[in-house]
Amino acid sequence: MDVTIVSEEDNPMLHRTDIRFETVHDEATPSRLSVRDSLAAKLDKDAEEVVVHELDTTFGMRKTVGYAKVYDSPDHAAEVEQEHMLERNKIAEDADAPDAEEA
Repeated sequence: MDVTIVSEEDNPMLHRTDIRFETVHDEATPSRLSVRDSLAAKLDKDAEEVVVHELDTTFGMRKTVGYAKVYDSPDHAAEVEQEHMLERNKIAEDADAPDAEEA
């Protein structure tokens, strides 16, 4: 999957970069996790530092446009992002592990 970054905007107050991207794919719309992994590889970041918020594919098109936030560290992502976005991007699993052992 080829990911092209359309725009980047630094947000130093929240320790992140907001990114708009597009990807061209041969099959069905790619999963959020595969896009996250491709974007992380392109930006040379850890996958847990990338939170994909939007994926929008027009019916019949093989191009997906999206929006992601790339944090300086996974801890910054956990502090700022809403819980459901962390779960969708499979970042919350590691944070919830100690709580599950205590219960």
